[in-house]
Amino acid sequence: MRMLHTMLRVGNLEKSLEFYQNVLGMKLLRRHEYPEGRFTLAFVGYGEETDHTVIELTHNWDTESYDLGTGFGHVAIEVDDAYAACERVKQKGGKVVREAGPMKHGTTVIAFVEDPDGYKIEFIQKGSGNDSVQYR
Repeated sequence: MRMLHTMLRVGNLEKSLEFYQNVLGMKLLRRHEYPEGRFTLAFVGYGEETDHTVIELTHNWDTESYDLGTGFGHVAIEVDDAYAACERVKQKGGKVVREAGPMKHGTTVIAFVEDPDGYKIEFIQKGSGNDSVQYR
């Protein structure tokens, strides 16, 4: 078994694609419209779905926004330099909601940005701190 994707419902697909592609640097992997169901699915990520976990952006044509609720936390992305990643996000018009720095009660360098729908994306600086998760 392996993780395939995380699905996020978005109110404005074009705004979301702009953010995930141009601010976070992901690629649009595939997009398909379902006119009978009045929705569009777009898959974005840093690599092909055969080798990487991706994000599925679901746009229901008749819904402009969603309540985020309290159950969903965030999507995490490993970065080489969280400070530089935050600067790039700000330069591209993105919103940094927690500047890069050591996590509370730990040493791992993290930051949080927010997509156009208010979903949180955590940057985790690769190799920072002894409490960081080692990804392979």
